[in-house]
Amino acid sequence: MTEACIRNDVQIDDSFAEAFPMKATRILVTAHNLKWARHAAMSATGLATSVIGCGCEAGIERVLDAGETPDGRPGLSLLLFAMSGKELAKQVERRVGQCVLTCPTTAVYAGIAEGEAIALGKNLRFFGDGWQMSKVIGGIRYWRVPVMDGEFVAQESTGVVKGVGGGNLLFLCRDTDGALAVAEAAVAAMQALPNVILPFPGGVVRSGSKVGSRYAALSASTNDAFCPGLYGLVPRSELTPETRCVMEIVIDGLAEADVAQAMRVGMQAAIGIGAAGGLLRISAGNYGGKLGPFHFHLRKLLGEGGP
Repeated sequence: MTEACIRNDVQIDDSFAEAFPMKATRILVTAHNLKWARHAAMSATGLATSVIGCGCEAGIERVLDAGETPDGRPGLSLLLFAMSGKELAKQVERRVGQCVLTCPTTAVYAGIAEGEAIALGKNLRFFGDGWQMSKVIGGIRYWRVPVMDGEFVAQESTGVVKGVGGGNLLFLCRDTDGALAVAEAAVAAMQALPNVILPFPGGVVRSGSKVGSRYAALSASTNDAFCPGLYGLVPRSELTPETRCVMEIVIDGLAEADVAQAMRVGMQAAIGIGAAGGLLRISAGNYGGKLGPFHFHLRKLLGEGGP
């Protein structure tokens, strides 16, 4: 029997999160002020919680001050992940074209120089209907597209690199108030780190899924083992009668180490709230190692050893 691991009266399961390879890119969105950069960034990363139904997973990585951007204006960095470079290229062009080009005062630049190049402004320039102009600065081509508030500036391409998707944590809590407080604390700690995003609304997902369904048309369905309303009804529930709310956080990162660090600080923030705040257990979702090659063992991340 595995020895128990208890932190601040919270049980840490002897389990692991299973993640898989993805393709990733970073783009930088700037604007006349942060308000309009954020409008563009929120739109461009909308409907991007899961590749299952959205084509990509995307989110705001962090706020950039004027000293960190190519044009000396405030902005935000966005990370986008997809299962292939081809799908990622399609999502980037569609989202930048519909959500950044359209937003007042914005410009867009590559946030990653290495890797295979995909179009950023290369094809969007044709919106200029022949009036577009290019300029090469330091060996990098930028496109200037006339629009009604002046011009839209877009770097020609951005780089695609390998990423890691599907890191996750499950917080098993006594009630909804406690679960939300724990999840929000973990999200805040993770969002302070670079190179990661939490693609679900507010960084949290309540509809955790499992592979497969009794309905042939569905590839995924509700994770019934962690649904409090099904306790006593499903044959292999992971819960106890006192667990009345479970929240999950999914993490995508540019590297394995980035996802590991995010999971570590997220767990530490949750443990800080502890059982007194309603947190009973921390677990993670995996498929027996069959989904992906990246295995993030919870106890090992907290320094408890393990495989």
